[in-house]
Amino acid sequence: MPRLFPSPRPAAATLATLTALLAGCGRFSGARVPELTDARLPRLEPAALQACATRLGLAAELPRPADATNFGERQPRDAQGRSVPHLPQLIVLHETVLSAPDTVKLFATPHPNDDDQASYHLLIDRQGRRLRIVPDELRAFGAGMSAFGDFAVRIRPASVGSLNNVALHLSLETPADGRGDSDGHSGYTPAQYEAAAAQVLLWQARFGIPFSRLTTHAAIDRSRSRYDPRSFRWERFLPAYRKAAAACSLTAYDNGRAVP
Repeated sequence: MPRLFPSPRPAAATLATLTALLAGCGRFSGARVPELTDARLPRLEPAALQACATRLGLAAELPRPADATNFGERQPRDAQGRSVPHLPQLIVLHETVLSAPDTVKLFATPHPNDDDQASYHLLIDRQGRRLRIVPDELRAFGAGMSAFGDFAVRIRPASVGSLNNVALHLSLETPADGRGDSDGHSGYTPAQYEAAAAQVLLWQARFGIPFSRLTTHAAIDRSRSRYDPRSFRWERFLPAYRKAAAACSLTAYDNGRAVP
C-alpha cells in the first residue's frame, strides 16, 4: 500500500490522501492462520442491543453505503480450502484524514483497481453521528498489510496477511487542521468519543469481542506507514466507554487493556 504519513508533503487534503491511507486494503486478503482464543463473552440478541443503544441516547445510523467494489464477503476458506476465521473478532480504530462528506464520496465511487479499494464499516463525524458504510457481516477494506500480534488471515496464495476478514473498522472524522500529513492535530470532539465508546461496546456485546481486542490502525499496520488515528486520547475514550458500559450493565466487557 502507498505510504500516508511517514514523510512530509503538501498539507492540502485531497481524495488521494485517504486513498493513500487505505489504498490496496481490499487486495491484501490475509496470512497464515493461528486462531484467536474464544473470550467466552456473552453475545446479546438484537433487542438487548437496541435497548442499550436507546439507553445511551444513540441516534439511528445514517446509511452512506460504499460502492460494491470497495468491500467484499468475509471468506470462510482460504485458497487451499482450509477453514479460516471469518466472523468479527476485533475492532480497529481509524481516522478519515478527509472530511466526512469527502470520505463518503470516495467510498461510494467505483474502484475496479484493487489498489484503490477502501472502506470502513462505520464513520463517526464531528457531531457524533454514525454513518454506516459497510454492513458488519461484510468485509470492509480498512487494513491491508496487517496483523494482531502474530494473527492474520491470508485468502489468496500470493497475498500478504491481513485482518480484514475478522475486523470491524471504525473511523473518526479528522478535524480540519489534520487534513494533511502532520504528526497530530487538535483531536476529536466529545461527541465523537462518546459515540465511538458506545459503538465499541455494542460491537463487543453483539460479537463477544473482549476489550483487549480493541486496537488502532497504527498498532496493526505491518507496512510501517500508518499511524492513525493521530491525536487519539485513550484517557478521553475510557471514561466515555466505562460510563456506557455501566449504563447498559455491560461492565463484563471491560475485561482487559486495549492495545495502544
